[in-house]
Amino acid sequence: MTSAAIELVVTDLDGTFWHGHEQVHPTSVPAWRAIEALGVEVMVATGRRIASTRDPLARHGLAPAACAMNGSLLVDLATARRVHTHAHEPDAARHILDGFAAHDLRPCVYVDHADFDIVHDGPSSTHPGHFASLAATAREVAMSAVVGRIPVLMFGIVGHAEAPLHDVAATIGDAAEVHVSGPDQWGGYTITATPRGLSKWDAVTRWCSESGRDPQRVLAVGDGPNDLELLEGAAIAVVPATGSPEALERADHVVAAPSEGGWAEILDLVRAS
Repeated sequence: MTSAAIELVVTDLDGTFWHGHEQVHPTSVPAWRAIEALGVEVMVATGRRIASTRDPLARHGLAPAACAMNGSLLVDLATARRVHTHAHEPDAARHILDGFAAHDLRPCVYVDHADFDIVHDGPSSTHPGHFASLAATAREVAMSAVVGRIPVLMFGIVGHAEAPLHDVAATIGDAAEVHVSGPDQWGGYTITATPRGLSKWDAVTRWCSESGRDPQRVLAVGDGPNDLELLEGAAIAVVPATGSPEALERADHVVAAPSEGGWAEILDLVRAS
């Protein structure tokens, strides 16, 4: 516990702020607003892409700064201003694609482009429901037209069997920051592969520099393997009771599950800081 007042709350989304298919407990948004009323900013740090971060939050009237794709992209959702982009090197991206293909898997490829967020070269290995949800911002193109020509931010598969994802992770771990987590909202497991040297915490410290906040006065909320550096870097680490064992080991405070309104407990922690 820090003796200094918290200036920034950084929260993951899936399994932390919301549960299931973006279901938010009735107490969570009022708690968010109350934290902001105390003069403390709330920021998001998620493995999601910008569109699937921005749109569900907007339904609740929220437009925070957002670290998306585990730090590949840092955007102020209120203004759509890109603060920072961290893309894969072309050779690394080709190696990662080959690694997925070696296990007969076809990921969604998340890119930084004005007209679309995701590209694929045919039916993806991601869950059909997840794939359908991407339709508005996805394009089918040959990977040769992407790698080396468009910034590639992340590779991902959602709602898949767990074992093959670990096999891929072992194959491409030398070229990417790879996280396998789950079960996810589609009843399977998720794999994400972002550039080496990337973490949510790096994006948070960059936002602190951009916004004039002290990175030593951050309260972070996370639940999964991709939140570990975030939880370790924060002055106060908060994990839902349903978090992964690795996340719970790093918790200064354990709160109730998001389905039980646990996120609202953060307001008390901010007031006590």
